[in-house]
Amino acid sequence: MARLAFVLACALALLASSVASGAIVEHSFNVNNLTVSRLCQNQSITVVNGSYPGPAIYARDGDTLIVHVLNQSPYNISIHWHGIFQLLSPWADGPVYVTQCPIRPGQSYTYKFNITGQEGTLWWHAHISWLRATVHGALIIHPKAGRSFPFLKPAKEVPILLGEWYNGNVVDIEEEGLSKGIAPNISNAYTINGLPGDLYDCSQNQTYQLSVVRGKTYLLRLINAGLNTQLFFKIANHNMTVVAIDATYTTPYITDVVVTGPGQTTDVLVKFNQPIGSYYMAATPYASASDTIDFDNSTTRGIIVYKSANSSTPIMPSMPNPHDTPLAHKFLTNLTSLAKGPQWVPVPLKVDEHMFVTIGVNLEMCPENATCQGLFNNRMSASMNNESFVLPSNTSMLEAQFHNVSRVYTRDFPDEPPFKFDYTDTNISLDLSLIYAPKSTKVKTLKFNSTVEMVLQNIAFLAIENHPMHLHGFNFHVLAQGFGNYDPINDPKKFNLVNPQIRNTIGVPVGGWAVIRFQANNPGIWYMHCHLDVHLPWGLGMAFEVENGPTPESTLPPPPLDLPKC
Repeated sequence: MARLAFVLACALALLASSVASGAIVEHSFNVNNLTVSRLCQNQSITVVNGSYPGPAIYARDGDTLIVHVLNQSPYNISIHWHGIFQLLSPWADGPVYVTQCPIRPGQSYTYKFNITGQEGTLWWHAHISWLRATVHGALIIHPKAGRSFPFLKPAKEVPILLGEWYNGNVVDIEEEGLSKGIAPNISNAYTINGLPGDLYDCSQNQTYQLSVVRGKTYLLRLINAGLNTQLFFKIANHNMTVVAIDATYTTPYITDVVVTGPGQTTDVLVKFNQPIGSYYMAATPYASASDTIDFDNSTTRGIIVYKSANSSTPIMPSMPNPHDTPLAHKFLTNLTSLAKGPQWVPVPLKVDEHMFVTIGVNLEMCPENATCQGLFNNRMSASMNNESFVLPSNTSMLEAQFHNVSRVYTRDFPDEPPFKFDYTDTNISLDLSLIYAPKSTKVKTLKFNSTVEMVLQNIAFLAIENHPMHLHGFNFHVLAQGFGNYDPINDPKKFNLVNPQIRNTIGVPVGGWAVIRFQANNPGIWYMHCHLDVHLPWGLGMAFEVENGPTPESTLPPPPLDLPKC
């Protein structure tokens, strides 16, 4: 206990030092509607400060970020700071009905939090309905003043936000799908920094361009801000060196293709050393499921123009097949953390909580007097360990934890599924004895500072696909990942306990599994969910309730006075 108190005291001293030495970075976000022209039509979208994508935020490790959000849109809103630890500031995390009630139209809320022990590329986005499609922007964290990157300083840093565009109001598209009990419409285009590129109709003049100087090295900060699609990204005739993922440094990895799922970020160094000319950067879908699941099979592209280049047709990269899972798996499993680099955290070796969690798509019985168009005239659903998560509607879970309010959630999320079976056998895809999941609001309660190991196992219900799972409030080590059923005897022998990749969002392989490990060192309620927005309202999520620590400084603070009310 004395050693724990000493460690906490040191951590808090570092936190205090960080706060004292950091700057105050302050922004105002006005959320409103904006009419833009895309794909031959005018479309009203919800944006921040009149721009799509929204404004980029730049800060340093140790800074305090204050963002005043005024909601002038017709929709409820909240903002999530994707990948920020929110150490002792869970009220600023943003997921609606988890850590706050929504900011109603005409209302405001100020997010305030310290950036502690983080640097790299993160992002912010709406965390309610499908508004994330257009309400998002980059969040770039530089090292503290006087410190440098663990690689040569690039000539320029460029955020590249990859998104999805919908011809229609995204809130209406989501609600229509939910009302019918089916998957909503797929996107109509992909975008690079808000522009679809010249392969789409009426988009010749809506192609992102980046001017570069031959011989210089640039840092491209790739952010997958799409709702539902994993993407392949390439640059014609250029290799990329991956140096960070999810704001954690990696062992430099040279590749000609990057695979990124919704919510994930990838930093790549690109040396522009080819003959002076123009080259396309392009993104196309990685559709891990079979052709039975519809997806937007199109390509967005931008143009990289070398300075002094004559006008000429840009060179186009050869793009992967959308179903090239071996290529995607090769990229995603070859990444390792930069051991002993800046902000590196070694793998905790003592595990306190072991969890085996199945994830997948399910069915929900159609309510009486309703018409459902899902399989067997039911609604589409989703679950973790056969529990289909339902958000509360009258208060946030964090407020319920702080005020000890009962009947908002229960503390009995299971450590393993209720039934054991061959999880990846496609013959169970339509097994009616298995594919229905009860609705619930269950959390897993964790002791402060306990270490959790989770096996995330994909199951073959209805749709077998890669699921990008995001954990709020923490990074985690990815110890191993593979295909088929997880083998508790042999697969632990494959664990990387030396320099595994560190992420906040992991794509659990299609028809496979991933093992993650994290330390619950932050009291509060922390959401874990699939970052495919088509699956989120269906219930593919759960939450961790982390108890208070042994000192006042490791105790959940009270809510801000301006916290939105339900």
